[in-house]
Amino acid sequence: MKRIIFIISLIFISLTSPAQQRLLYKSFTTGGQDTSWTEVIRSSDLVRIMSADAPPQNPIPGIAQSSTYINYATDSVYARLKYPDGAYYTSYPINHRGGIVGTAESQEENYTKEGSEKINGYKCDKYTITLFSNKIEVWVTEDLKFKATPASGFADLPGVLVQYRRNGNAYMQLASVKKFKITEPLFETGQRVTSRVLSSMEKDRKIITHTIFQDDQICFNPKLPRPTEFPYDSVIRCANGTMIVKRVHLDRMPEHYQVFAEVTEYSNGDAYDRTGSIFIIPADKAKSMIQALRDSVEVLPYFTDKKGGVYQGMIRTNDYDPVVEMVRFFTPFGVRHYNEYRSLGDRDWAKEVYYKQDVTELLPLLAGDVYIGAFIGNYDGGGHKLSLTLKAYPEGEAWEFSKDHEYRVEPLFNTCNVMEMAGQNYGRFFLTDSLTVTFNVPENMEELELRYITTGHGGWGGGDEFVPKENTILIDGKPYYSFTPWREDCGTYRTSNPASGNFWNGMSSSDYSRSGWCPGTATQPVHINLSGLKPGQHTMTVAIPEGEPEGGSFSAWNVSGVLIGQYRK
Repeated sequence: MKRIIFIISLIFISLTSPAQQRLLYKSFTTGGQDTSWTEVIRSSDLVRIMSADAPPQNPIPGIAQSSTYINYATDSVYARLKYPDGAYYTSYPINHRGGIVGTAESQEENYTKEGSEKINGYKCDKYTITLFSNKIEVWVTEDLKFKATPASGFADLPGVLVQYRRNGNAYMQLASVKKFKITEPLFETGQRVTSRVLSSMEKDRKIITHTIFQDDQICFNPKLPRPTEFPYDSVIRCANGTMIVKRVHLDRMPEHYQVFAEVTEYSNGDAYDRTGSIFIIPADKAKSMIQALRDSVEVLPYFTDKKGGVYQGMIRTNDYDPVVEMVRFFTPFGVRHYNEYRSLGDRDWAKEVYYKQDVTELLPLLAGDVYIGAFIGNYDGGGHKLSLTLKAYPEGEAWEFSKDHEYRVEPLFNTCNVMEMAGQNYGRFFLTDSLTVTFNVPENMEELELRYITTGHGGWGGGDEFVPKENTILIDGKPYYSFTPWREDCGTYRTSNPASGNFWNGMSSSDYSRSGWCPGTATQPVHINLSGLKPGQHTMTVAIPEGEPEGGSFSAWNVSGVLIGQYRK
């Protein structure tokens, strides 16, 4: 009943009060070029706050018309979002700061008054407060004989906010105050929700989300037939069950979107740390890995090393592109499935592992018909369960594409043998050979880099998994970039590795440093600047001093590389 009376009083005030003003505020940063505007309509004890900037002609999905109302008579704030499917609102007391502080205590106790001064012709009292390590300064005047603010978090201050400054360089200033005649209700309602729900709604509706895999099993099943078709939005198990593939249609997104791959994984029976990969299968050339999944790995182009080893589908050719790796990850030792087998003392085992990686630079490949795959190398009948979601976060409010530049991704090589259980060889040729591929730099290329992922394998004391090895990138036969991939923080992830072997000295297998990876982590790409290369054809060579095999064990390197660039149209 109180809420109904409150809403009626808001509408009554907005229609009957003769005291009505329009206040316009501008926001800017010192040295910045962009200025935004906020409109405040005041009618007696009711204030409405809205953006005064012109909305984009072609807005991104999920943009709401946002408004905030302050009723000084009841010390209440209403926040409202209006979407095509309806409006939603929430309310909270003025001294709650709209959730900024999250306390119902009066926040005048948190302010420090620092005297008076004249701002924009108004005599103002200055207040300071520290919020989340930010120094906030506000100047408030009582000359106008009413209360108004462009930010509900400062509604409990007396008078009208004339100027706001954060950390000395971000400003909001009162630009004008004019009489204003309201011709329609100032306050509108909608469906009531909690503050948390409204806040999440405002963010989540702007995010473009594609769920690719959801708790899908990746395990070894030699009786599984080869797929014959890849229908849209169907999870297809391939390579004896150790790879899953889904064909999806993705709308092209403006370049300002930031795209992240979110992966969760847990053991469904396999106890070991395994190589995993999330990747895109290019299918726009005469040959592709899709054909190999239907028929045989032998249909892929291949090369042989000096010892006669055959390596299928690892290097681009005129009629074939290797798979493009989004995320290289490594499963921990048996997380979830083996949690009850051992105790960690005063800590709890994780229930799953979570990887989140920025894959924005691969955005040109995430448009149209796309084959997305996930691989976990294992020979276990239970294997693993995996989920993959792609989330795109906007950096602007307009659905606009670049008119001056085009962004390109060119696959070069990938020795991560995602068809391992269907016969694709390990990348073990670095012992006697190197990897060489040709590529072309266009005339109008402005930015160019190699996105390079590398991890060393060979799981015994002298294997390349545990021995640092320098990776060298050569361009046109000359050394261009060298580094040694190595992770020394593997012990950080102990709680994800319940089945890891424990040793007499107190160490666990998952604690040991490794060549660019740890059990339960994702390996981050290395970005190598190639912008200095002249237009024309070049060769790129990857050289690694791979170790000698011992007994039945051998070392191998999983390296993948794509060219990322932009050129003028």
